[in-house]
Formats: sequence, structure tokens, C-alpha cells
Amino acid sequence: MKLYNSIGPNPHMVRMFAAEKGLSLEMVQVDLLAGENRQPAYQGGVNVAGQTPALALDDGQVVAEITVICEYLEEVHPTPALIGSTPEERAETRMWTRRIDLNICEPMTNGFRAAEGRGLFASRMKLVGAEGAAELKAIARDRLLWLDSQMAGRTFVCGDRFSLADILLFTFLAFGAEVGQPIPDEATWVKAWFERVKARPSAAA
Repeated sequence: MKLYNSIGPNPHMVRMFAAEKGLSLEMVQVDLLAGENRQPAYQGGVNVAGQTPALALDDGQVVAEITVICEYLEEVHPTPALIGSTPEERAETRMWTRRIDLNICEPMTNGFRAAEGRGLFASRMKLVGAEGAAELKAIARDRLLWLDSQMAGRTFVCGDRFSLADILLFTFLAFGAEVGQPIPDEATWVKAWFERVKARPSAAA
């Protein structure tokens, strides 16, 4: 398998997931800053959506979208289970992963693209204005504080199980800290959890 890799939280999530699985993926670097992912060679031959990462399988098929890539890796390498080993565990992981993705990751990244990242993204996609960017960041912060309020007594998002939900949240919060959206001081559980996850070897993948 071959991973089309680049800077940013999305490829980091897949690299971290693969590292937790003990998988070594061949890496093909895509120059996101130069817009290589928006060129015909990439969009026509790898990922029509022009996004990274993308996973090229041994038979030539390409799988894209970060949670889908991780689901595939879990299917073909089921241990250690990072989505779940029972229907109930898988449902719990997917529930929290979706909440984190829609409520925190999406507004966080769209807020960044429309503000600090505007010079890079304005020519590539439709963006909200400066006021909208601030509102998106505020939504991400508010939803992160809501998540914090739900996590008391847990080691990880799904209790004692380290899962895809933790990997998604960690990689995007690490990105947020680099682009002016740090973890709020009030989010005491999240801050302690972040340090626990950061200490895992896979976090540096």
C-alpha cells in the first residue's frame, strides 16, 4: 500500500492510525503548498477531490477520506482494534468520531482556511469572510468545551479504549495549536488527555 502524504492534520491522522497498527506504508509526498494536489496528474490519477491523504492499494484502487482510509486499515489489520472489536464498541467509536469531526474539526479547519490560511486557499475553494472565520473558530471552541464536559472519569474518548476518535481529535488539536486555536484553559480534561496521547510514540508519525 502507498500513502499519498502531505503536511496537515488529515495525513497526520492516517499516519498515526497506521503507526498504532504497526503498519509501515510507502509514502509519496505531495507538495500541498505548491498546489500539486490540484494538478491534473493528481486529480486525474489519484484523487479526483484533489485532497490528501489518499491510499493506493496493491491492486491499483485508491481509497480517500481519512475515516474511510482508517476503516479500511482496520478491516485488513483488525488488531489492535482502534475502531472496536464488537458492534457496540464500533458504534461508540463512530459516534464520537462523527461528533468530533463535524463539531470541532470542520469549523476549526474552515476557520483557519478563511483567516490565517486565506492566502493559500482563496484560489482553491469558496471561503467565508473574516467575520465568518471568527464565528467558526468560536463554534469549534464551544464544542470542544462541551466535549470536555462529557469526558469526566475517562482515560480516552471511549473510556479505557484508545480509538480512532482519540486519533482524530489529537491530530486536529495539535494542528489548531499551531494556527492560533489552542486548547482553552478551561478544558481541563482535554488538556490532560492531550498530554497522555502526545506521549504515545504514534503521535510523532
